[in-house]
Formats: sequence, C-alpha cells, structure tokens
Amino acid sequence: MTRGREEGLGALQKRVGHGFADLALLRQALTHVSAAPARRDSYERLEFLGDRVLGLAVAHMLCEAFPDESEGELSRRLAALVRKETCAEVAEEWGVGPHMRLGEGEAQTGGRQKRALLGDICEAIIGAVFLDGGAVAAEEVVRGAFRARMAASGGADLRDAKTRLQEWAQARGLAAPRYLVMGRSGPDHAPSFEVAVEVKGFEPAPGAGASKRSAEQAAAAAFLAREAKDRI
Repeated sequence: MTRGREEGLGALQKRVGHGFADLALLRQALTHVSAAPARRDSYERLEFLGDRVLGLAVAHMLCEAFPDESEGELSRRLAALVRKETCAEVAEEWGVGPHMRLGEGEAQTGGRQKRALLGDICEAIIGAVFLDGGAVAAEEVVRGAFRARMAASGGADLRDAKTRLQEWAQARGLAAPRYLVMGRSGPDHAPSFEVAVEVKGFEPAPGAGASKRSAEQAAAAAFLAREAKDRI
C-alpha cells in the first residue's frame, strides 16, 4: 500500500474506534473477493465471524438496556439493529467506501455504494477487531456504532440518526438541529468531512465521514449517545 493509503487507514481506524496492531486484518476486511489473490484472502471469513460477534454484542447491550422486556421484544430489537441495512449505515458513517479493495468490474458497477456490500464490510471489520483486540475491543466498537440506535423505540427508524435527533429535539420544543461543516481533508477521491451538530442549549457533537451525509449521521448519533444515554 502507498503511504497515502496507509494514512487513510489511520483515519478510518479513528472513525471505527480501534487501532489495529495487525493492520493486515483491516486490509482483509476491506477486500472483496474480486480483488483478493485467493478467496480466503477476501473479507468473507471475517464477515462470517463479525456477524456472530455483532449479534452477541448487541444482544448483551439490549439485555442491559431493557431489563424488563420479553425475549420476543428483545429479538425484534436485535433483528432491527443487526440487519444488513443498519450495518450499511454504520459502514457509511465510518467512511469505508474509498478504502474498499474491489476488482475492476465490481468497482465499475458501483460496488462502493452497494448496500449489501457495505453491510458485509461493516461485519468484516467487527470480525477483524475481534481477532485483533479480543471480545472487549469488539464490543466497544459495536457499542460506539450501535448504542445511539438503541435510543429509538417502537416504530422509530433505527437506521437514521438525523431523523431520530430531529424527533428528539421536536419532542422537547427545541429548534431543529443545525449541521456545520468544520473541515474537509484528504484527496478528492477519498475525502474526509468533519461536521458538528448544534442543538440550542446543548454542547455541539462532532462527527466524521467520507461524505457530508455520513458525517452528519455520525454527529447525530454521537449527540444521541451522549444526551440520551440515561434512556438507553
């Protein structure tokens, strides 16, 4: 990998919330089978592992957060939180798209924006963190990415942090949240945006991502994790 790509992985690690001792695991988690020397070098095995790690970590979080709910209610929450679409949202917030290693055909057909593929990469990264740092490190990453989503209840949208923050503010008679771009770095093909969300009467919350949209989602999720923590 070039120096620029390595530096990009450093920024990605910060967004994920884990610094890899073995960076090869992160590279593998980002490698589609179309770009792998052999199938075992792709993200597929890490995705298999990460899917199980994610399920266990989220189940643990739900049991802590909702001690009075039935198994059926917990199962419905679990299914909503670990579904591929939710994982794809997390991958977008992490800004994995520019770092994905794809074969030419997959790249030309929009592989970096494919929801199923983004969801797979999210799970593969969680699996890579588990192998690199153990169960505690993996659960910390999952908590950082999924905790705010647990603030949603009932029919609320578990995927969209901006929508949930808007509803949170409205329920308290507050003005709509404001999103401010604080900075942009990186090359044109792999930008990184820093955004802050402001809600009157509260400290701003930061977020970062490979697009303004993903950075805004990350900021909204960070705000909810901080201000709604007493309810999740």
